[in-house]
Amino acid sequence: MQEKTVNSSAIIILTSLGFFMSMIDSMIVTTATTAIRNNFQISVNLLQWLLNSYNITIAALLLVGVSLGEKIGRKKVYLVGIAIFTIASICCALSNNIIELIISRMIQAVGACVMTPMSMAILTHSLPANIRGKALGIWSGIGGLALIVGPVLGGFIVATLSWQWIFWINLPIGIITIYFSHILLPESKGKEDKLNFTDLLLITISSAGIIWSLSEITTQTSHVITTITGLSCLVLGILFIIRQKMTTTPMIPLILFHSKVFTNGNIATFLLYASMFGVLFFLPQYFLVFEKTNPLIAGLQLLPWTATLVVIAPFAGNAVDKFGEKIIATLGLFLQGIGYLLIILLVNVTNSYIAMAIPLMIAGMGLSMAGPALQKSVLSAVEPIYLGKASGIYNIFRLFGGAIGTTISVIIFNIFGGITNSIAFAHGFDAVLITTGVISLLGIVFSLKLTTRRKL
Repeated sequence: MQEKTVNSSAIIILTSLGFFMSMIDSMIVTTATTAIRNNFQISVNLLQWLLNSYNITIAALLLVGVSLGEKIGRKKVYLVGIAIFTIASICCALSNNIIELIISRMIQAVGACVMTPMSMAILTHSLPANIRGKALGIWSGIGGLALIVGPVLGGFIVATLSWQWIFWINLPIGIITIYFSHILLPESKGKEDKLNFTDLLLITISSAGIIWSLSEITTQTSHVITTITGLSCLVLGILFIIRQKMTTTPMIPLILFHSKVFTNGNIATFLLYASMFGVLFFLPQYFLVFEKTNPLIAGLQLLPWTATLVVIAPFAGNAVDKFGEKIIATLGLFLQGIGYLLIILLVNVTNSYIAMAIPLMIAGMGLSMAGPALQKSVLSAVEPIYLGKASGIYNIFRLFGGAIGTTISVIIFNIFGGITNSIAFAHGFDAVLITTGVISLLGIVFSLKLTTRRKL
């Protein structure tokens, strides 16, 4: 009995470590963006690809990674994912220019795209039902901890060492996790899905090309190449959708979108995270450029926002069960949008940090409420056989929402502001907050079409 308890604890710890690594890497870089931009002397347009390349690659490969794990073994794929992620982290730290860093980030994402779903699958499959719920709660909590630790840790590292060390710290964690996971984690397989690499190429090239075209359209005097690229990639995206309709083993089963709840839930998710990631990209830079704080202080100043996500999320889950997905998702989208808009109103009246901290807490509460509500709504709208695919599609909408939101925010920032001086930066940031606030409020149009399910 004692041995079983030890094994269960080891499974929880080792799967949570992989989830934590993939989550923290998307957050830790936020407080290092200004240091990286100054180091490489690059524009904000190019800098956005530090986040976008990571999110796009994970979204494009997520379902493929899940299929590989189900086919050849979840533990094997999990270990390979951590190994790729760790090696790519070394490449990130050794990068001599932004292009090398972006490519290394994409390789990181190749590993990360399987670390989260495989860690959850191993945990769920390996533990008895009577402790599975508690274990998943711990797993989610450790992943949520990355939201708090990431920006602060990134700020501390940049302030005391250099930005390269935000990637070097993955090396010892990765090696330890691989070693003990190989010894202690059990192997399991699931239902095999046929892999279609044509669809993989189509979704990757089309999504990356469309986002690149959007980001470049405002920075070039000649738009011919950008427009042609964007339209060509849009055609590839349409071709991908047509192939999903024709094939018997689609990467994204279009039949799921026959459900209005599933469709509206995913669109609202897209808008929720488009709003959040647009602010996430610029807020640390605002603290560093406009308020002249150091990276550590900038990380700490994000805590009212990021810590709220972890504190409120457990209560939000209970609220969804009690009041239904539609009410909680709508309220969450409203609070996030209002929170971002309030920052402009309050900060322009007073320069006090509290004037920003309170709206950030409101926005964080909104995200914490809408996220679980929309996830439950999407997954509850499909038959059990489609749960794996539905979860993957939900995460694709979440990640692409983040990428598109970042790109739109950069476009708005360049139109209304710039990085030439702190005043121009503040004007651009104000425009970003208005845009992201409106995007979140737009999500209410779709959340109101959800079904209200309550726990009986």
